[in-house]
Amino acid sequence: MKKSLISVSYTLSASASLMLLTLSFAHAEEAPAPPEINAKAWILMDYNSGKVLTESHADDRLDPASLTKMMASYVAGQALRSGKITNDDMVTVGKDAWATGNPILQGSSLMFLKPGDRIPVSELNKGIIIQSGNDASIALADYVAGSQDAFVGLMNNYVKALGLQNTHFKTVHGLDSDGQYSTARDMALIGQALIRDVPAEYALHKEKEFTFNHIRQYNRNRLLWSTNLKVDGIKTGHTNGAGNNLVASATDGDQRLISVVLGAATDGIRFRESEKLLTWGFRFYETVTPIKADKPFSTQRVWFGDKKEVNLGVAKDAAITLPKGQMKNLKASFTLSQPQLTAPLKKNQQVGVIDFQLNGKTIEQRPLVAMEAVEEGGFFSRAWDFVMMKLSSVFGKWFS
Repeated sequence: MKKSLISVSYTLSASASLMLLTLSFAHAEEAPAPPEINAKAWILMDYNSGKVLTESHADDRLDPASLTKMMASYVAGQALRSGKITNDDMVTVGKDAWATGNPILQGSSLMFLKPGDRIPVSELNKGIIIQSGNDASIALADYVAGSQDAFVGLMNNYVKALGLQNTHFKTVHGLDSDGQYSTARDMALIGQALIRDVPAEYALHKEKEFTFNHIRQYNRNRLLWSTNLKVDGIKTGHTNGAGNNLVASATDGDQRLISVVLGAATDGIRFRESEKLLTWGFRFYETVTPIKADKPFSTQRVWFGDKKEVNLGVAKDAAITLPKGQMKNLKASFTLSQPQLTAPLKKNQQVGVIDFQLNGKTIEQRPLVAMEAVEEGGFFSRAWDFVMMKLSSVFGKWFS
């Protein structure tokens, strides 16, 4: 057995396949109660572990308003990352993105585009993210997908790909539309995906101002100016139907938290309540990575293979969020899905489950995987292993 960063106990049994990931948290050591939040719904999630630290009505379907632009930004970021578009592409603005000729846009947040303007993708992207420009959202959607409807289709395709259960988009900008909804939980997951999958796109969300056509506009996320928190995104939203929404993300060392506040009564409340959530999370929780993807957690015997042993570990870093000061009490054990490991094994094939415990209670689980492929051995090698495995089952490790 290779040494681990934490105390380890092993439990081997012929158990059935277990859940890949459990995000429930047994409060072995309780943090102080979360703050009361003045909003319709909210959630606070650790970015790295996915751990939900507190929530209320997090699965209620509500109007996302301009939080919709988070998914629009995600689609644009994916198109840029894949090379389907580039930041230097010039976009010709159509009449549907002209506020004067499109009544739905009048009185809303705008970049102030005019039909026939030729604007780089990079500028439109900033207009969407920093200025929350509804006209910019339309112009970029038309360019990326050919039409707003087609772009909305891409947005909803990513909803499915990300496994969001309670989100459906009807617009590219978030203005009120029947049948458009999301939840605090899904918005936190969209924020997590933005940060993880399209980091260059997410980096734009921390920019505090943008000037287009001699009109300077400031980022509506006032937490970017906070002296108490290191906030670097994400998005505000407001319509009469939605109230005041805010998704925010901040870092403290290696830890990153994502907060979502939906349906606050005023602009000021959404910022104060988001700051309360983030401050509470950083003060009382920490995220550690006791098992990393490049380090074996255990080495186990494998039968009928072209090698005798295989390193077992995790396919991606196992980040765990704990009440502060509890790392010293964290233990881990694993359970194999079968009594013996047998070849062939694929790289990252799940062979069991790692349990993380605090004070004897399981708080998290992660898949235990083979860290390298093991091919079948030759005929005589497999025949010998068959005999030895039978002897091992009777006489124990002496014959393993």
